[in-house]
Amino acid sequence: MIKLFKVKEKQREIAENAKGKPPVKKQTAGELRLHRDITELNLPKTCTISFPNGKDDLMNFEVTIRPDDGFYLGGSFLFSFQVPFVYPHEAPKVKCKTKVYHPNIDLEGNVCLNILREDWKPVLNVNTIIYGLFHLFTQPNYEDPLNHDAAAVLRDNPKMFESHVRRAMAGGYVGQTSFPRCMQ
Repeated sequence: MIKLFKVKEKQREIAENAKGKPPVKKQTAGELRLHRDITELNLPKTCTISFPNGKDDLMNFEVTIRPDDGFYLGGSFLFSFQVPFVYPHEAPKVKCKTKVYHPNIDLEGNVCLNILREDWKPVLNVNTIIYGLFHLFTQPNYEDPLNHDAAAVLRDNPKMFESHVRRAMAGGYVGQTSFPRCMQ
């Protein structure tokens, strides 16, 4: 019985190709779910999404976050998303492409957000991740850091942390580390 369906499918494909149409590329379940997630996005006005490889490559996109509150007010931060084909059963891989002084983002761009790791569930979506990233900029968390130095400064001296963030976002140095300007 299964072979019968494969034969019918192959015949339909041959017939379509004979009509001069290009072969139909079937979307994976992950692509279908991601397409739905993207069409249903409800982003904050300070976040934008772009597709550097064109709309045909939904599995790789970028999100720009421009916080409107907190230590990172006035900054612009670019994140890349790589969505696995088994999405939503695995979380997207998210990297910060903007070098930033932040307790939850290391200098290589790795992001410490629980829903991207152990708390990921298939009911979560891209919208949830973007809101989580946005929240990291309005409420940085020193209790679960990737950048331990930034976390210690935030915990022990919030005024100095704010000074370090401003210097880094303006394109200066914090300690021995230089940061590119990311102010709007």
